[in-house]
Amino acid sequence: MTAPEAQRATPDAAANTAPDERLRRWRLVLGGDAADGTGCALSGTDTAMDGALAALYGAAGSGQDRRGGRRSAGLEGSAPSVARWLGDIRTYFPSSVVQVMQRDAIDRLGLSTLLLEPEMLEAVEADVHLVGTLLSLNKAMPETTKETARMVVRKVVEDLEKRLAGRTRSTLTGALDRSARISRPRHRDIDWDRTIRANLKNYLPEYHTVVPERLVGYGRASQSVKKNVVLCIDQSGSMAASVVYASVFGAVLASMRSIATRLVVFDTAVVDLTDQLDDPVDVLFGTQLGGGTDINRALAYCQSQITRPADTVVVLISDLYEGGIRDEMLKRVAAMKASGVQFVTLLALSDEGAPAYDREHAAALAALGAPAFACTPDLFPEVMAAAIEKRPLPIPDKATHQ
Repeated sequence: MTAPEAQRATPDAAANTAPDERLRRWRLVLGGDAADGTGCALSGTDTAMDGALAALYGAAGSGQDRRGGRRSAGLEGSAPSVARWLGDIRTYFPSSVVQVMQRDAIDRLGLSTLLLEPEMLEAVEADVHLVGTLLSLNKAMPETTKETARMVVRKVVEDLEKRLAGRTRSTLTGALDRSARISRPRHRDIDWDRTIRANLKNYLPEYHTVVPERLVGYGRASQSVKKNVVLCIDQSGSMAASVVYASVFGAVLASMRSIATRLVVFDTAVVDLTDQLDDPVDVLFGTQLGGGTDINRALAYCQSQITRPADTVVVLISDLYEGGIRDEMLKRVAAMKASGVQFVTLLALSDEGAPAYDREHAAALAALGAPAFACTPDLFPEVMAAAIEKRPLPIPDKATHQ
């Protein structure tokens, strides 16, 4: 069962509906004719919904459906046909389902090249995965399409910034404040946990209280740079969603005066996009998804840019399939950590679940004290806050790590 079909009709959902409604839902899932066993005929809107599903899911692989016959519907190869289909699914299905169906259409039916036409881009439901596809087509994109593509990418980026920027700034501002402790804090700046621990010797049992002779407080971050952050992003094809999210986070971090942010992307070459961080759309169109991977070369460049190791956080975002010199890569990580750099390895920065990754390299990094794990965009601010404060990273219980 495909994702959109499952969302529209599941046994649990059907169990709470009338018999006729259950048959209707199963008929939409199973695809029709007598072999589906429902004996339920469709009409009106249901027929149009079934046609939209059949065009995508009724001819898996060889063009034959599971009963050996051919579906009459199909997206075929023309842009008008696909544009009509895109309009249909946006009419009949919710946005989350439309995004899954678009992704399946691109993967199953090879429709990527049709996205090079402006009319097609105007018809699609924009999401992170579509942005990744557009970036992979960037070099082949005609001039007539590029402006439309930028509009699509900008819409997704702005939506992500609205969702992620506020929480990221507030979380990291708190972490930066807490990293500067003071001994004469104002009342609202007192760190009560540390104050109590520092004054346990002054516990008065008869009063069940601690007399705080020494107060420990949070410092107030000044306008000067407190931390340096280097985002080192693998731009191989499998990392498309991570590149999108990392570019947005890079722009958010760069907007904070107390953090000096550097953004580096790499495949077998290394490109520093720091000067474009004021616009994440420019960053994304400066990437080139696909190609090989040379993590060692990328880390060598990042290492050369570090001037304050004790105040630097390096975030490597990669599936760790190294095409460069493995031993040198590990030596660089060890050297950076020994100098005081906080090193974070993210196998993915996305909502896509557990990624494929090189387990041997992940284990080697874990042995150096740099565990590799997949991170969702919602968790990323907490990971960065922990790295800034030099405390254990909040690795998810079910994270993929060594």
